[in-house]
Amino acid sequence: MITQVQKKIVPSDLDEFRILEYDDYFLTQKNKKVRAKDLGEKFATINSYFFDYLKGFNIPCAYLKKSGKKSLHYINFTDIPFKVRILNAVDKRTSKIFSLKTGTQLELPVFELHYGDSNDSIISESHLISLNLCSYEDVKFITRLCSKINAIVKSFFERRNDLVVELTCGFGKFDGKIYLIDEFSPVSLRVVEKKSNSKLPDPYKLETAAQMIKYTDHFLNFANG
Repeated sequence: MITQVQKKIVPSDLDEFRILEYDDYFLTQKNKKVRAKDLGEKFATINSYFFDYLKGFNIPCAYLKKSGKKSLHYINFTDIPFKVRILNAVDKRTSKIFSLKTGTQLELPVFELHYGDSNDSIISESHLISLNLCSYEDVKFITRLCSKINAIVKSFFERRNDLVVELTCGFGKFDGKIYLIDEFSPVSLRVVEKKSNSKLPDPYKLETAAQMIKYTDHFLNFANG
């Protein structure tokens, strides 16, 4: 089980739109539900900021606008049933397999395809194509898009003395086109500060409301300029 942001689809009178509302709690790696004050509003603000930022680089995003304190307006996309986990540093799993030190920066990113929300849900391109979950052309397009998104986001944080160690992207389709649908919450975007005396919580160990809020506020400072 990975730490998860909690959000829900809000009914809309317009079929061409989808509204996602963020809740004020998250699920930890131990599947514990933790509530944190104003967390949903903060997540919505951070996501809105990064989606708008990426649109400036011509990244196709399903996000349209912030429609409430906790809500975001999207094109009414159809989910593509997998996510791409982008590793810019060695994680625990990679460390065990290749006998590398956890946290070591990688010269080139590693792209993992995940079906579901578990760290053990890694699949291959062949799974997607053989099971008719996605076409070969779509997988290649998504991989290229992830490379560009990762480069943009890494550059953004490096200019602010942070390192992006991991980024998870989800995608959807609307009218035959692929769009980035999520997500830039402090759960899918794992960042560490370059300075050795960093007081930022470990992004892989966000177990309490205080830890999540402190980590979230680090991103919120960027979003609020």
